[in-house]
Amino acid sequence: MTEKNTHPDQMYIDGLLQNNSNVIQSIYVKFVPKVKNYIRTNSGNDDAAQDVVQEVLIAIYNQAKVKGLQLTCPFDAYFFLLCKRRWLNELKKSSNKEVTINDETVSIDENIQEMTFQTEVFDEKQSLFDEMFLKLGEKCQEVLKLSFVTKTMEEVAEKLNVTYGYVRKKKSICTGQLTELIQQSSRFKSIKL
Repeated sequence: MTEKNTHPDQMYIDGLLQNNSNVIQSIYVKFVPKVKNYIRTNSGNDDAAQDVVQEVLIAIYNQAKVKGLQLTCPFDAYFFLLCKRRWLNELKKSSNKEVTINDETVSIDENIQEMTFQTEVFDEKQSLFDEMFLKLGEKCQEVLKLSFVTKTMEEVAEKLNVTYGYVRKKKSICTGQLTELIQQSSRFKSIKL
């Protein structure tokens, strides 16, 4: 298997990660008009397009931050395909709108398809995790949040003013509860792996 090279458009991913206003502005100028036009042509409006763009940019940012997303295709094709799929999913949910699909808008190679698929799956998993996390009790949420951002469990115990043994056991119990909530969710089974 050959190693894929990072595309020069990785600068857009890096710019999002660094919250670089020039790069973000560039994305809005170069790529968003095509998305808006596509959504307007397919039963949408500018507000719906803006929502889709925001959701996709957040999904890309999250995948880059958590998974170290390395772009191996042009950003334009990757971004457009994610927006297009997000919009088509919105239309499916409301199911009372006619969908005009013009696949000539972007040529899709396997690399773009794979990157888009990975981002969508990551976003679905993150959404499910966030939803189930909110179902945990307040103490569990507090222990897990602190353990996500604190280097050691000793520091977590100190911040919560409890013993190290207590916080380790509590984290284990809460992680188990969260895992169980996720696995019992009907959405868990539908997420593509």
